[in-house]
Amino acid sequence: MTLRIVFMGSPAFAVPALDGLLAAGHEIVLVLAQPDRPAGRGRLPTPPPVAAFARERGLPLFQPPSLKPPEAFAHVRDAAPDVIVVAAYGLILRREVLDLPRLGCVNVHASLLPRHRGAAPISAAILAGDTETGICIMQMEVGLDTGAVYSRRSTPIGPQDDTPTLTERLALIGRDLLIETLPRLAAGEIVP
Repeated sequence: MTLRIVFMGSPAFAVPALDGLLAAGHEIVLVLAQPDRPAGRGRLPTPPPVAAFARERGLPLFQPPSLKPPEAFAHVRDAAPDVIVVAAYGLILRREVLDLPRLGCVNVHASLLPRHRGAAPISAAILAGDTETGICIMQMEVGLDTGAVYSRRSTPIGPQDDTPTLTERLALIGRDLLIETLPRLAAGEIVP
């Protein structure tokens, strides 16, 4: 089943999920990423990895600093998504955005919820000395990482793991779990 998807993400962690959705044949009707920001010695405006990927693939890209202005919300609404997929986007979504798609908003979260909610779950797991972490595909709601979980997959944290290696592994696990979960969600086979 092909879904119309609005994808919201910014860092490299989110790129495999977006790439996986494309490879699975879903229609990416809009990609949202954080605005380009100054980076490097020259402080030149640099796109976040998701924006760079979207430009390379010719996907429709929107980089608003906020979704609060009516015209920003209208841009997302007019894309008419079946589902909004979020992976480390960097903005909290308001109720009107969460309620927009018929299948709701789904988040690719890099921890085994309810442990390590919030913006830096991978680093938090390492700093806490956890021996295991993982990915949750979760239903988004107004609270921060408080929605019900659709699916989850764990991975051990080895002594050689650091934030970059674990981020890379979790991004690939997130991609695979997302691709497995979305068709089941669309078919009504999953109860969060």
